[in-house]
Amino acid sequence: MLNAQRTIDDLKELRNFSGNEWGAQRVSFTPIWDEARVWLQKKLEEIPVEVHRDEAGNLWGTLRGKSDQELVMGGHLDSVPNGGWLDGCLNVMAGVEVMRRIHDQYQGKPPVTVRVVDWADEEGVRFGKSLFGSSACSGNLDMGEARGLKDGDGVLLPEALRLQGIDFEKVKDSHRELAKAAAYLELHIEQGPVLLDLDLSLGAVLGTFGVERHAITFKGQAAHSGSTPMNRRRDAFWAAARMSPEIYAIAERHNGVCTIGSCTTKPGIVTSVVEECRITLDQRNLSAAALAKMLEEARTASERFAVEGKVEVSWDRIWRIDPVLFDPELIALCDESVGEISGKHFRLPSGPLHDAAEVARAGVPTVMMFVQSLHGISHNKIEDTKEEDLKKAVVAFDHLAGKAIDWICRKRK
Repeated sequence: MLNAQRTIDDLKELRNFSGNEWGAQRVSFTPIWDEARVWLQKKLEEIPVEVHRDEAGNLWGTLRGKSDQELVMGGHLDSVPNGGWLDGCLNVMAGVEVMRRIHDQYQGKPPVTVRVVDWADEEGVRFGKSLFGSSACSGNLDMGEARGLKDGDGVLLPEALRLQGIDFEKVKDSHRELAKAAAYLELHIEQGPVLLDLDLSLGAVLGTFGVERHAITFKGQAAHSGSTPMNRRRDAFWAAARMSPEIYAIAERHNGVCTIGSCTTKPGIVTSVVEECRITLDQRNLSAAALAKMLEEARTASERFAVEGKVEVSWDRIWRIDPVLFDPELIALCDESVGEISGKHFRLPSGPLHDAAEVARAGVPTVMMFVQSLHGISHNKIEDTKEEDLKKAVVAFDHLAGKAIDWICRKRK
């Protein structure tokens, strides 16, 4: 029988031994993270299910069913430093509770194989590479890029993995774990304020935003800030400043979001007109066409303001990823489950990236469910969700898992 309170109790137990007064401290490849994984393995073995770690360091619990077709539920125990008590680990522990219910209902032999995975290093704190374990498993990890990643102490990622007993050159062999995956489900706190502002407990997630991330550099001419008339200046900051409100207007026109995350100037002294101004721009949208239009309009705007300011402009791509749309049939089942428990239906996109996006990119039918975040805040010790909403989320997620099992069985016939 499902016990949603047990999930909350498990999460509080995890918080008590792996956090402190500043928040969660389960950074991947650290002793606290290792301790949390030992704790998780014991929880899985109590069900009981098979437990193993794959070539990329992902931890799997497997309940063998009558069919080798698999329902997979996933999340991540790792956290950012001083993180919240729910981000990532709610997904895992809700999956564990649903697996308990399925084991009991079917006397250990469900119609399909059921699995729970704890993805390794979702947050990417130490090496700056998010979704490490899931991207290795999906086959999308850029091995050349990852091979050269270093932490703040200069330790290379392959060396850190070696200390964990992981051979970097074999991490993509973990892809075999998805060979029989027929559906992937993930429950997550929203981490934003959309459900909060609408006074909704739960929502079905349509997919994850695509991202275009660039550095934009305006180059003008340094000059004395006292002796240079305004009409003679080639002020790089002027062009960047004019561009900023236009960037936000572009995002609003296309129902996307954008962030100018940093702005640096040279020579960077109060007595000089700015010769060079570099800003970083992050643009996101669920529609690939709309995201492309946002980028095109931003480039056009930068060139217009460069001409007006008598400066030059150049763009350098930092990173990009296409939007990932989740499976329409699973979205419908998720929406149905949300309505059954909360009494209301709502669908929304995810601005942050998640392991679910990597699984979907591997061709596995995927969906996520969001539960409301108080304050709309995550990656912070004040991250929280009302316990009544957490219980609703676990129950709704269980409903979704049951529907997904039936869906897999129907598709097999």
